[in-house]
Amino acid sequence: MIENNNEKYKEIGIIDFNFECVNAEYHRPKEQVPSDITLKKPVIYLYPENTQKINIKFADSTKLTHTYPKYNENDGWEVIASPDGKLVDKDNREYYCLYWEGLDNSNKEINEGFVVEGEDAAKFLEKKLKILGLTERETNEFIIYWLPILEENKYNLIKFRLNNELNKQVPLEITPKPDTLIRIAMDFKALDSKIEIPEQRLQKIQRKGYTVVEWGGRELK
Repeated sequence: MIENNNEKYKEIGIIDFNFECVNAEYHRPKEQVPSDITLKKPVIYLYPENTQKINIKFADSTKLTHTYPKYNENDGWEVIASPDGKLVDKDNREYYCLYWEGLDNSNKEINEGFVVEGEDAAKFLEKKLKILGLTERETNEFIIYWLPILEENKYNLIKFRLNNELNKQVPLEITPKPDTLIRIAMDFKALDSKIEIPEQRLQKIQRKGYTVVEWGGRELK
């Protein structure tokens, strides 16, 4: 269905959620140009201490390209979340995460990070994502999505954008506010050979209480 303003239309997409094919909602972002970079596969997990209603809104939703379940432009996402991560929407449909993709043209420079051989990408991510507070399941899903891309490259230049950057670049409004918020966006670029770059220092994150986790990534050219 195409609307007259040409800003949004529905399209059938294939997205893998627990090995099921589902319909995705496509949002045509405004003023998209060829140089735009997509922040791919961000998923949000919610782990309250008790079953409760949680609302999530983007401060600016105009750059969204795909969401599942469908993101409501006025109300955002509103779900009943359980401590085990199960989410239920107003239609009583269950999810294990909230999915979105969107344009992200924030700072593309990598001035610190890690140079990782493609064949070592899995071990590298296992180690670093544990430091950043991801569970084994969250880490598995992260690696399953990104590994085929990273392993194709001889070397990868990798940097993790975390809360301090993402809360400014892609602000989220979460109600109620979590005790622990973990946001990770992996920026990476393919390299033909090793380069020297200051190593990014990562501080270990401890999960306490009601926790919200988000991960995604961008491939820089």
